[in-house]
Amino acid sequence: MGAIEIDGLTKQFGDVVAVDDLDLRIEEGEIFGFLGPNGAGKSTTIDILLDFIRPTEGIVTVLGHNAQTEGKAVRQRTGVLPDAYHVYDRLTGLQHLEFALEMKGVDEDPIALLERVRIADAAYRKAGGYSKGMRQRLVLAMALIGDPDLLILDEPSTGLDPNGAREMREIIRAENDRGTTVFFSSHVMEQVEAVCDRVAIINRGELVAVDTIDGLRDATETGETLYVSVADLTDEIVAHVSELDGVGRATAADGRLRVIVDGVSKFDVLRAIDADVVPIQDFSVVESSLEDLFVRYTADEPGAEI
Repeated sequence: MGAIEIDGLTKQFGDVVAVDDLDLRIEEGEIFGFLGPNGAGKSTTIDILLDFIRPTEGIVTVLGHNAQTEGKAVRQRTGVLPDAYHVYDRLTGLQHLEFALEMKGVDEDPIALLERVRIADAAYRKAGGYSKGMRQRLVLAMALIGDPDLLILDEPSTGLDPNGAREMREIIRAENDRGTTVFFSSHVMEQVEAVCDRVAIINRGELVAVDTIDGLRDATETGETLYVSVADLTDEIVAHVSELDGVGRATAADGRLRVIVDGVSKFDVLRAIDADVVPIQDFSVVESSLEDLFVRYTADEPGAEI
C-alpha cells in the first residue's frame, strides 16, 4: 500500500475545475515533489489530503486511511509545514514547542525536537527575533511532534537564502532517513531536483508527468542543452537556429546560443548550425535541468493559485 493513493480526484469550485481526474501514488519512504505553476491545483490537492476541503469526486487514501472519512487519523500521523504559517513573536521557541506538545497530548523532549531542526541554541529566544529560516524550522519542529509517518511540506524553501535552503534540504533528508515519507510542493526547482526521488507535474488541474527526473528527461527527449559559441551572435542567427530540425528552442544566453535538442542527435544539430547558419567556435553540453523540463510540460501558464 502506498503512503498516498489518489484515484480519480476531481474538485470543482462552481464552474472552475481545480483538480481534474487526478491519479497519483506516492510510495512509503519516498521524497516526492509535487510541482505546478500558480493555479495548477497543488494547494487544493494538499487541502484534500488533509481533509480541509472535500473532493467533488474520487477517493484519497493517506497512510491506509480514507482521507475524507478518517481525516482525524490521517492528521494524527501527518506533520504539516504550511505555506502560510504564523509564529508568536513574544513566545520563545521552547514555549512554542511546549504549547504544541500540550495541545497534542504528546510527551516528548522539546529541546530534542529543536535539535532536529538545528535551532536548539535559540530555544530561549523570542521568536520575534528569529530569521525567516529559523521561524520556518520552528514550525517544522512542531510538525515533527509524535514522529509522523508522513510530512507534507508546502513551499518549504521559499524566501530562504542559500544556506537556509541547504539546511532545509539536509533536514528533509534526515527525516526521510528516519523512515518518514516526505511529500512537498515547491516552486524552487533546484531544491526539488536536489532531494526528490520522484516528481509529479500538474498543470491546469491535470497530471501531465510523474517520474524520476532522469525519466522525465528521457520521456521528453530534452535530456541535453547545447551552449554554442559563435563569432557574432545576432537575433537573426537565433531565429535561424530555432527553425532547424531537431531544435526545440533556441535563445541567446550570456553571448552564446542556448539550444534545446528535441528528438535528434546533438551532433546533427551542431552540424546543421555550423553548415547552414554560422561557423561554430566552441560548444558545451549540459543535461537539462528540472526547470527546463517544467517549462516543457507547463507551457501555458494559468492564472492565480487555486
